[in-house]
Amino acid sequence: MTRAPSNAGYANEVDTLFERYESRNPAGIHKPWVHLFPSAPARILDIGAGTGRDAAWFASLGHSVLAVEPTDELRERAAVLHPASEIEWLDDILPSIPHVMARGETYDLILMHAVWMHLTQDERAAGMANLSKLLSTGGRIAMSQRHGLVPEGRRMFDVSGEETIALAAQHGLTNLLNERAESIQAENRANQIEWTKLVFEKT
Repeated sequence: MTRAPSNAGYANEVDTLFERYESRNPAGIHKPWVHLFPSAPARILDIGAGTGRDAAWFASLGHSVLAVEPTDELRERAAVLHPASEIEWLDDILPSIPHVMARGETYDLILMHAVWMHLTQDERAAGMANLSKLLSTGGRIAMSQRHGLVPEGRRMFDVSGEETIALAAQHGLTNLLNERAESIQAENRANQIEWTKLVFEKT
């Protein structure tokens, strides 16, 4: 298990998280940016894989997925719920992600849903440097950043899309998408929660 301030609070909400995440169709969630995802078969790195919903979706499309999740309670249950042979589970965490880095592999797509805003400014700088090394030429990063009320027990920072774009540019990553919109969940909309979707490409 990897415990850090960035993943605080998740172990205490496992049942709620599985009910919430697994009830939503990943095809619909990814519709705004799926046209920027690679064709199968591709190597996918899902950082903060949570319940495994997205990893399982990618696997069903013919991709191979390294699903990284630092919270044991999530990762172990997700591996049982989504036992696809195309998914490999790994206990690791940003910014250093040492176990991923030690593999010496590169990926066609790195997905980070609701991860980046948990990191401090220094952690984001170190994390982006490592992410850029993990991308194959032409590979892409797709990330979503949450804005608004911070749930009790969590650590989050309000990171703008522009700040992330500037940081990515320092590592040779070109921005392909920058869209901010309100949450599609009614409860989140009531709390004025918004999300930014960003896609970067390594050329």
